[in-house]
Amino acid sequence: MSNKHKNDSRRSNIPQNNTSKKGGFDSKVNNGVFVYTRNMSVGELAKELNLNASDIIKFLFMNKKMVTINQTLDDETIGLVCLEFGYDFKKEKIVAEENFEEMEIVDKPEDLLPRAPIVTIMGHVDHGKTTLIDAIRNSKLVESEVGGISQAIGAYQKEINGTKITFLDTPGHEAFTAMRSRGAAVTDIVVLVVAADDGVMPQTEEAISHAKAAGVPIIVAINKIDKEGANPEKIKTELMNYDIIPEEYGGENICCEISAKKNIGIKELLEAIVVVSEMLELKANPNRYAIGTVIEANLDKGEGPKATLLVQNGTLTFQDYVVVGTAYGKIRRMTNEYKKIVKSAVPGTPVSVIGLSEVPNAGDHFMAFPTEKQAKDIAFKRSLLKKQEEQNASGGASLDDLYNRIHEGEVQTVNIIIKADTTGSAEAIKSSLIKLNNDQVKLNVIHAAAGAISDSDIMLASASGAIIYGFNVRPSAAITQKAEAEKVEIRLHRIIYDLLNEMEAAMKGMLKKEKVEQITGQAEVRQLVKISKIGTIAGCYVTSGSIKANSLIRLIRDGVVVYEGKIKSLKRFKDDAKEVKEGFECGINIENFNDLKEADIIEGYEMVEKD
Repeated sequence: MSNKHKNDSRRSNIPQNNTSKKGGFDSKVNNGVFVYTRNMSVGELAKELNLNASDIIKFLFMNKKMVTINQTLDDETIGLVCLEFGYDFKKEKIVAEENFEEMEIVDKPEDLLPRAPIVTIMGHVDHGKTTLIDAIRNSKLVESEVGGISQAIGAYQKEINGTKITFLDTPGHEAFTAMRSRGAAVTDIVVLVVAADDGVMPQTEEAISHAKAAGVPIIVAINKIDKEGANPEKIKTELMNYDIIPEEYGGENICCEISAKKNIGIKELLEAIVVVSEMLELKANPNRYAIGTVIEANLDKGEGPKATLLVQNGTLTFQDYVVVGTAYGKIRRMTNEYKKIVKSAVPGTPVSVIGLSEVPNAGDHFMAFPTEKQAKDIAFKRSLLKKQEEQNASGGASLDDLYNRIHEGEVQTVNIIIKADTTGSAEAIKSSLIKLNNDQVKLNVIHAAAGAISDSDIMLASASGAIIYGFNVRPSAAITQKAEAEKVEIRLHRIIYDLLNEMEAAMKGMLKKEKVEQITGQAEVRQLVKISKIGTIAGCYVTSGSIKANSLIRLIRDGVVVYEGKIKSLKRFKDDAKEVKEGFECGINIENFNDLKEADIIEGYEMVEKD
């Protein structure tokens, strides 16, 4: 071990087994508190508390609990016994060193110091997120980005009135949610940027949904107030429809009117962030080995794996041994956002590091360790655990889960995402679903909007364990594959009463699914030929699965279902075909429908009996 680590005053985060070994398990009595790690029998508990087992059995008998000396007691009963005989009690969770993100780190109050708040800038594309960062940093980031749109996550710091603030400029809510879906509580505050001349847009709605799902305070920055047609009051009114209530209207959300381009209102916005962060009382202990989250990572051709790390507790120093996700390494160089080499990073500080064995994922956790051997061993164990988790992966919820859990007597909160062909339909379904709430199940609609089911919807569902309901919309083949990979259930309907009846039946524990829809394939319309007495023939290319003759089909245009019917004829060149598989061309004539357009998607499906 180097002299640096021998003399290092930082305490290791790894939980130390400082409990006494008695009776084959870990327990101790400390200042009148009985601390234990697992349930135990009457005899074992008596030995630990220096009591007679008969006294415990007698006490429990008087409380209508019949037990024997070898019977294992649950936590509630152990607690009753402890209180009766003058002890407080606490059950400690044993965390393996390879699961360091599950550790409950408890620092002494005197060791805690204020840390920089982590602020994420979110909002609709072209509403000025990166320009706002420019104004805050007095930089010209936006000029270097393709089309003026953020291409990667950046982390930057700004000092205002002696308080450092760390900003995350993301390419949108997707990366933000990807981190959260991996359990990384990265952000303390969200700044929602809305253009004063544009208003609440689809990505604005999604950003609100994602920020609320993360449970963090939202500060609204109404940008571009200098532009003609800017109407900040209209923006505030629109936001109230999404439960974003400005302070001047009696709500809890600070709204700042700014022009990032002309540097108007930036000082007030920064002061608002400082006020909110002070209310949150954000603190951390710099006197321990660092722990935190990966903000971004890439493979640099010259320097190898490179990662931007956000230190959330402890201090990260040059030449520390770190485990990052399933990677490990010794930090060979550490730089700040200005590419300046730094020797250490305190809580709330982002730094870019090199020296890792492989490229980690955004959202992965990291921790520093005293030795290279310890880091390497832990990284190896984490790699094995990750492979096991991928084999048993579970993402969103399903109606089958709901059915089973109701039968087991559990009270459930079910998160739901609604995507519909129109805003009116989405709101109607949301309102109708909420009315179904009962004592057993609460339906929580975390996002409801018009439009096709998107990649962002899948990520939000995976992160929050939600079911996606599509009404008059269809997911693309790529979205369906992503949903399957993330274990997210998508339920599709054309009739609102069917949707409500299905959910109500599941909530009552009476879900019956005799037949289910099975997608056979999709074909893209690439050419149209109109023939008299026959109608429109669509020249198609089968993009996935296969298209079968006489199949039930639906016509999808921009993610929205415009027609449902049946194939009248299916041809390969001039010959009739029973089935055309992926990668081949075909001609399709739809029964009683001729209003096709190029780029339409023809989706074939069949109803099959469920096993």
